[in-house]
Amino acid sequence: MPAWLFPLVKAVLPHIGTIVSAAAPVFTRKSAATATNQPELLQQQITELQAATSKNDAHIKELAEQIQHALLAMEQGASIAARRHQQMYFLCFAATILSVVALCIALFMLATR
Repeated sequence: MPAWLFPLVKAVLPHIGTIVSAAAPVFTRKSAATATNQPELLQQQITELQAATSKNDAHIKELAEQIQHALLAMEQGASIAARRHQQMYFLCFAATILSVVALCIALFMLATR
């Protein structure tokens, strides 16, 4: 699993249960006895849908904030990794130069003997 995915998974994982429970609420069901109270039943279902929508909205906002924090953490991690990569590139270049100089000195010493 890529390293940048861990903060995202850590941010989303605690909220999956609440998202699923909010996405599948138990609504008032129609029954044969409530056929006479159709407007009241309809109003109750609308109220339940509005409550579920507001809960979903709150959860989506919270999740969006956590994803934003995860993205910021990933950007910081990427900049740190880029800086380390640049340092390692410089160290490899310096080591190559030093090894070439050492090889030239060794060949010079061998030739002048």
